Amino acid sequence: MDAKENRRAIIVGLFLALGLAIFIIGVFTLGGQSKSFAKSIHISAVFDDVAGLKPGNNVWFSGVKVGTIKEIRFVGTSEVRVRMSIDENSQQYIHRNAGVHIGSDGLIGNKIIVIDGGSPGAPIVQDGDQLQAAKLLSTDDMMKTLQQNNENLLSITSDFKLLSHKILQGKGTVGTLMADSTMAVQLKASMRNLQIATASAALMAKQLNTFSNTMNTKGGLADKLFTDTTTFNRLKAAANQFQAAATNANAITENLKTTTDKLNSKDNAVGVLLNDPKSAEQVRSSISNLQQATIKLNDDLEAAQHNFLLKGFFKDRAKAKADSIKKAQGK
Repeated sequence: MDAKENRRAIIVGLFLALGLAIFIIGVFTLGGQSKSFAKSIHISAVFDDVAGLKPGNNVWFSGVKVGTIKEIRFVGTSEVRVRMSIDENSQQYIHRNAGVHIGSDGLIGNKIIVIDGGSPGAPIVQDGDQLQAAKLLSTDDMMKTLQQNNENLLSITSDFKLLSHKILQGKGTVGTLMADSTMAVQLKASMRNLQIATASAALMAKQLNTFSNTMNTKGGLADKLFTDTTTFNRLKAAANQFQAAATNANAITENLKTTTDKLNSKDNAVGVLLNDPKSAEQVRSSISNLQQATIKLNDDLEAAQHNFLLKGFFKDRAKAKADSIKKAQGK
């Protein structure tokens, strides 16, 4: 009996030792997963809505679990403070200007807190610091937004249905273009004309560019006009001469006009002759009478030369004239 009892006691002791060992291993394993035995710091954030967040949920940073939620309590009207335990080894990567928001561990998993952002230039987070919490978009807000989007989509669909119906009926510009082949042809012709005009404008621009390059050619007339002061001064002097000649021409024209006005006037003899036919006829008659008187005078002189009283006088004068000519030739 003693041997059996000893054996039973040994078996019970072994089971107790094995159970204790399993318990201790489990405690250390769970503690390692929850980092209960690791050194940590405590930070917090204030949320308007924690969306079912519970103590013990995980805290993630850059996809890595860095702590757990230790406490959740109200601190004001509709405000909840969440106190988190962060592994001290991860402290150096988290900065004070980092933000926190509530997320999900998977599609339908537990709620978690995600730490994101923060610039390397900012100080490292310290024990007791409070990070800025992002506002959580609630399910009601998402449903309201979805409902509004649905209403907008329905309105757009209705408008598009009405528009397409009008187009099919040939209403409006687009409908007319689709239903009226004549307008379509006209539109094509207009586009063709626009294309031709565009090509002409491009050609004109090219020609203007060529002309501009020619104007800027070194040694050309335009270049000399713009850069050679001597050529410019010569052209300026020529222009001044042209202006003086034009002024003189204007003066000559004025003089001719004055003369013409005088010739057209009856205040002078020439004007009377040119403009008064009666006076001109009288002058013409006087000239004719004078001519006839001259002829008669010549005849009278011829008759006087043959008159015996004056015949000797004319002979002596003719002889004296002949002697003068001989003397002049003898010299």
